[in-house]
Amino acid sequence: MDPIITISALVFLPALSALVLACIPLNSDESRLWALITTAVTFVYSVFLFTASGAQFDANLGNMQASFSVPWIPSFDIDYFMGIDGISLPLVILTTFVSLLAMAASTSKSITKHMKAYCVLFLLLETGMIGVFLALDFFLFYIFWEVMLLPMYFLIGIWGGPRREYAAIKFFLYTLFGSVLMLIAILMLYFNSDLEHPDLDRGQLLKALALYPAASSPAATPVASPSDEGTSDEGTSDEGTSDEGTSDGCQDEPTNQDASGETESVETELAAEAAAEEASERQEAEAVNLAYEQLREDIRSGARSKHTFNLLALMQMGQTTDCFNDTLLFGWSLQTWAFLLLFIGFAIKVPSVPVHTWLPDAHVEAPTPISMILAGVLLKMGGYGIIRICYPICPEGGYQLAWFVCAIGVISMIYGAFAALAQKDFKRLVAYSSVSHMGYVVVGFGVWSASAPLYNTDYWNMGINGAMFQMIGHGVSSAGMFFMVGVVYDRVHHRNLDEFGGLFSKMPVYSGLAIGLFFAGLGLPGLCGFIGEVLVVLSIWNFSKTLAILSAAVVILTAGYILWTLQRVYLGAEYRGPHEEALTPSTMHENVIAGTLLAFAILLGVLPYHTVLQFMEKTVDQQVDTLRVWQMGYDDRQPADAGTASLPTPLPASEPESSAPTQRTTSSINRQPVDRQSRPLGEVSLLDRRHQPGNTE
Repeated sequence: MDPIITISALVFLPALSALVLACIPLNSDESRLWALITTAVTFVYSVFLFTASGAQFDANLGNMQASFSVPWIPSFDIDYFMGIDGISLPLVILTTFVSLLAMAASTSKSITKHMKAYCVLFLLLETGMIGVFLALDFFLFYIFWEVMLLPMYFLIGIWGGPRREYAAIKFFLYTLFGSVLMLIAILMLYFNSDLEHPDLDRGQLLKALALYPAASSPAATPVASPSDEGTSDEGTSDEGTSDEGTSDGCQDEPTNQDASGETESVETELAAEAAAEEASERQEAEAVNLAYEQLREDIRSGARSKHTFNLLALMQMGQTTDCFNDTLLFGWSLQTWAFLLLFIGFAIKVPSVPVHTWLPDAHVEAPTPISMILAGVLLKMGGYGIIRICYPICPEGGYQLAWFVCAIGVISMIYGAFAALAQKDFKRLVAYSSVSHMGYVVVGFGVWSASAPLYNTDYWNMGINGAMFQMIGHGVSSAGMFFMVGVVYDRVHHRNLDEFGGLFSKMPVYSGLAIGLFFAGLGLPGLCGFIGEVLVVLSIWNFSKTLAILSAAVVILTAGYILWTLQRVYLGAEYRGPHEEALTPSTMHENVIAGTLLAFAILLGVLPYHTVLQFMEKTVDQQVDTLRVWQMGYDDRQPADAGTASLPTPLPASEPESSAPTQRTTSSINRQPVDRQSRPLGEVSLLDRRHQPGNTE
């Protein structure tokens, strides 16, 4: 089925449902049921669309899949451009999964007024979140990013706690500030992009712009040249001579001649195959040239801008051209500043210290279902932006600011853990635990320079895989922890940790599920929080042993505040707070939601590869490999006194590329380049370029 239909249906199904819901008269229960069915259908559809037999995603490919592009504002090269790969797929399914459970948690206890309006805003929020993970046009990405801002503002400001207006405004201002920085970076990259830059690979560029023609199209068929005809005639003549010679020789030396004839036949077949392949390459080259000339004509006529918002094309420019290398303030290049602005904008959403202060207030005042969405999905959008946009488009900035990124991540881990230890509000403690856990994500993305001495990107590959898995695992465990806090808050209407105690005897099933989910957040082996943290810490070791030790020590702090919380709330002394009579056993509805989250936490912990890692492995491999090669060229261009004299000689240009996908092992020292046929759509590898000292290509 056409991806433009299937992908668009996934993105806009919640929004269309919200529009219908807004137009028909339904009471609160009916509105909630309508939204619940919509989120359930969206989740089932997302799983079927990308993971079922014959689905539009192949885990064996690392390139962008199910992509499509429709001109939207051609004069500014703005397209309705979407696609999915191994990085976005797990986050899309996480979004639909958490949205379903959050909608199921939106009961009359947590949402007490205006249920219909709540459901409409909730569904619009889901559309914005899915759109962010699938958009491949920077302008479109920004629109979806802003679309989710307003629903979240109203969901906190209307249905939140006593200080909901303050929390909503704080969330809005922080996010808006990040959006402004992101917009500045987008404009910087857009106005410095150049679709006609000579260093761009035409074929890859046309693929990124969805302008790559079919080789079999009439326009792509080249006119046969005299040399081609001569070659064909000569080949026919030779074939005839060979047949005649075989016929004559059969009378004198039948045995030898049979062998000779067989050899000549094989040679003829090989020559024919080679000729066919050469003709196909010429045909494809001609098709590319024709399409590229049409692109240039569109640019000259004003039908298309020479600048672009296309994320895949911007990745090429950042890695293969000097479009973003102009020097700005303090000797930093344009792409370094763009990386910094984008990183700050995304770090606000993560959130990272020191731009995290909006999160505890938003979590405390938001209703329980919105806290589940906020922790389970929205925080991951910041991490997604860093790995999808910052590093591929601005590699120089990521390479130079590796220590800055890693330091921010480690500081967030430590600060968040200590802040959680100091909290007396149950929900605020869980909020600060999210700051600490998302620090692992930032560090995992930032350990790029671990490959500098030996071009060994296995550590960075491990860090990215760990960071991605940490986002998925934290999305499940944090949503579960906030839900369990909400269950008890709906009964006693307070979150004071000093007044809790002995809940296990009053609510045994609830307490057992809660302990399991909190252990998942702790990172206990066999649960979802373990794999991501271990992979990230291992990747840090080659970057900085000091930071690795500090990161590992955070596990002790995490165990401290998690175990202390479990002791105070579920074990220990008897309950001392108000409304003790309301501490009744959890309902079947509550047990199903919590049990589902715990089941997925266990599944992710026991089967990390089959549930998440296998889908993103190829995409991560390819992104890391292309940036590795960029790094090799970048290091070659640096002066000898810049600290690169000890770097090894890059891989020779003559080294043959394997036609099979590269097999990665954890024990390998030097990663081999990826196959050109399996590179991500629109990403041009520098493996075809010679990395000689002083080369400026």
